[in-house]
Amino acid sequence: MGSSNSTQRFGIPHGKGPHSVGCTDIMADHTVQGSFLRLFYPCTDAVGYEEPLWIPRKEYYNGLADFMKLNRRFADWIFERLYGSYRCPAKWNAPFKVGEKYPLIIFSHGLGAFRTVYSAICIEMASLGFVVAAVEHRDESASATYCFEERLPSDLQEQVSAFNSPSNSASLKEKWIYYRSLKQGESEFELRNKQVLLRTDECIRALNLICDINGGKQVTNALPLHFDFTALKASIDVCRIAVMGHSFGGATVIETLSKEARISCGIALDAWMFPLSDEFYRTVRQPLLFINSETFQWAGNIMKMKKLESCVKEWKMITIKGTVHQSFPDFTFLTGSLFSRIFKLKGNIHPHIAIDITNKASAAFFQKHLGLEKDFNQWDHLIDGKGEHILPGTNVSLPLS
Repeated sequence: MGSSNSTQRFGIPHGKGPHSVGCTDIMADHTVQGSFLRLFYPCTDAVGYEEPLWIPRKEYYNGLADFMKLNRRFADWIFERLYGSYRCPAKWNAPFKVGEKYPLIIFSHGLGAFRTVYSAICIEMASLGFVVAAVEHRDESASATYCFEERLPSDLQEQVSAFNSPSNSASLKEKWIYYRSLKQGESEFELRNKQVLLRTDECIRALNLICDINGGKQVTNALPLHFDFTALKASIDVCRIAVMGHSFGGATVIETLSKEARISCGIALDAWMFPLSDEFYRTVRQPLLFINSETFQWAGNIMKMKKLESCVKEWKMITIKGTVHQSFPDFTFLTGSLFSRIFKLKGNIHPHIAIDITNKASAAFFQKHLGLEKDFNQWDHLIDGKGEHILPGTNVSLPLS
């Protein structure tokens, strides 16, 4: 089941919208306090731009191994063969397509993921005319991430990695941050609540960064990438901003809405509500759409979602039949039946049908609440849970009171 064979049968879906899609990475401020994200955007139809590897560094294999509690050496061998040759169907560092003002989506990944794991959703949104900033969180909830730190005198003789090293690499070195498991006796709520607050700060910093770029402020990328960020000046519609995320990222969506009034609406994909304290219920007002899988949710989690029903301007919930929690990340498109059964990466529904419903419902919701003049309202019925593979609300049995 090596990647040389699997790439012929599997792959991340291409964007279906009218725009070609480009992507690049930006690390603004090389420290852990800075912003690190992958930017997906409408690009020109220029040729000669390669598609980037889906898993950008092998250190992410180590992080996935830690998250899945596997031996790193064994997992590295497995992941390299399963996923090592897959690429994101977006043009790396292709020129930004100017001439329009694009709405902005801030995307927050789930527990154990990283900035490229939801490329199918981000690419589709960019093909429809959104700019998507997929944040890589540094709160130790990502499987792996990195920043740079000052070299000590004892480090000066170390060889510097040529890939993604900053231009001033003589004085800086990479610092990898791996997933942190819950310690024995540690309160999980205290850890996860602290992390969701950090994640929210990172989403707001990403928003501030994109707004700075849009305003013409020169931003230094700590990564040595050849992308013209000045092309984004006055190209982002800062009055049309949304936030979106999966699982832990779904909780991050809600916390971010409670803290940031510039964001007009949010979409939570199979949200994990546990990290949120009770205070947020009193402060979220923006329209909110929950898109749930059929198998992940339980009554207590759904009841926390329903607490928001009386608070926000519009509250919607739909469930996609035949889906599992991992129907939203890209692994579902890239893994064969054996490993999908072991790690529950696929449901009974075809993964392309499931993600198509997710993307169309999301686009329709964004059109409605961002005031877009597009044709995404053709999918409004999905927001109401109408369709062959979808139902309104939840399939979970809830208490009567």
